Parts: sequence; structure tokens; C-alpha cells
Amino acid sequence: MSKTLVAYFSASGVTAQVAGVLAKAIGADLYEIRPAVPYTQADLNWMDKKSRSSVESNDPAARPALADPHPDVAAYDRIFLGFPIWWYTAPRIIQTYLESADFSGKTILLFATSGSSGLGHTARDLAPSCPGAAIRDGRLLNGPLDPADLKAWAASF
Repeated sequence: MSKTLVAYFSASGVTAQVAGVLAKAIGADLYEIRPAVPYTQADLNWMDKKSRSSVESNDPAARPALADPHPDVAAYDRIFLGFPIWWYTAPRIIQTYLESADFSGKTILLFATSGSSGLGHTARDLAPSCPGAAIRDGRLLNGPLDPADLKAWAASF
């Protein structure tokens, strides 16, 4: 049987709740991707072009530092990777996470939370950060979550 990890970044707590439900539903380990410098409400103001999240999103080279190292991904076959959608893609800290380990041979399944937009071109954007991995768009996980539905969805990969 394969071993599964649910890794997630959550700026406001929404994605954290979703990741917890998903991990429990599929019997996966859970890991929080935390930035070395936590995001403040001002940092997350998408209407302010000078906010930290806006500046990072507009800079393809931005790689916010991680607060701590992540689990050894060699132990996992599948990684469900979750995050809020920022400007139609993943926050730059997801690229930091993917570039900090060797994900070769792993299947990475994306899930996201969003107030209005879909996954867009996220898998394409993240692929260069995890060479050798099979990265796949998953789905938005907004609103009430049915653990049985999550288990069936996870089993489809």
C-alpha cells in the first residue's frame, strides 16, 4: 500500500481546515508548510499592489523561506498539496517547498481553496519546481466536505 502525505500552506486557516479533513478521510500524514515570516492581514491585502502577497505573486523569482524543514518525502508515494489560490495560481511558498526536496517519482495532486477563481494554470506553473514528479491538477475544496467523497476522489489517482 502506498503512503500518502497531505502537505498544505494556509494563510488564513481555511486551507488548514480542508487539509485536516482530507488527511483524516484518506488516512494520510499531515504537514503544514509554514513561512519563516508569517503573513499578516496587511501582507494578504490583494487590493494593495505593495502588499507582500502581491509583490511575491508578481515576482517569478520570489521564494519565501520556510519556517522548518519538511518531512522526508522519500517515505511517500503520493503527496496531496494544498494552498489558497492567489492570482490564479499557487502562492510562491509552494515553489519554495517543492524546490527544497527531491520529488522525483512522486505523484503530486493539487487541491486548493479559493473565494472566486479556479486552479487555472497552477500545475503548469509548479511543474518546473518539481522535475521528475507527476504533478496533477486536482480540485477546489470549498464549502462543506464529505469525507466519503474525498476518499473516493483520492482513490481515483
